Amino acid sequence: MVQGGGRWFTLSVPYRRPAVVDDRLAAARERLVAAATDLVAEAGWAGASVTAVAAAAGMSVGSVYQHFPSKSELVCEVFRRAAAQEVELIRAVAGEPSPARGVGLAAAAGDPVDRLVLAVALFTRRVLARRGLVHALLVAPSDSALEAQRRDFRRRYRDVFAALIRAGVEAGMLPTQDPVVAAAALTGAIGEVLAGPIPMAHDLPRDGGEAEPVVREVVEMALRCVGARPMLRGWSVAEGIG
Repeated sequence: MVQGGGRWFTLSVPYRRPAVVDDRLAAARERLVAAATDLVAEAGWAGASVTAVAAAAGMSVGSVYQHFPSKSELVCEVFRRAAAQEVELIRAVAGEPSPARGVGLAAAAGDPVDRLVLAVALFTRRVLARRGLVHALLVAPSDSALEAQRRDFRRRYRDVFAALIRAGVEAGMLPTQDPVVAAAALTGAIGEVLAGPIPMAHDLPRDGGEAEPVVREVVEMALRCVGARPMLRGWSVAEGIG
């Protein structure tokens, strides 16, 4: 208490939660997101019920709601993180700057067509190796709250491909075309083959050398889509990306 004007006043000191409590809450939140991501990869968005997520994380249902007021908020967080990781990887091999890196990685060396080969090969390998999660990100029935994020996710892929196509046209390596239209067609074609309503991915090998013929087919399709002659000069590098 303090005195002022002949009267005593009680000062309230704001409560500051100990750092150890914040750390514990953050760790619990991460565990929930990881558990939900695994469930989505295995059984789609419907499989990531609050009850299932709580059980997988070894926590109570009440604890889930402490961190995420609704299932919608939980699945949106799963989508946001998984989508950001996938796009960041594609941007890296394409040489696109990003807030996380500032500049493209050294792995993005090469001309625009080489980098297009790298980006398409990486995307194809990611789908084959993590098809459950990528299918959920691209096309699986989901909470309506995810649709805006899904459109943005596909748009970011399209923009990476558009930048490479535009650079290829400017370098005289690709025929004149609208980069955005071509990139949208390319994004749609790859998604249709690997994760569309009639996906081939369920019948394709998951990883390893067995998947490489499929990766080559998708890359060659992408090159035809943008008017590039089939080429493998970037393939030795592409084989190490994924």
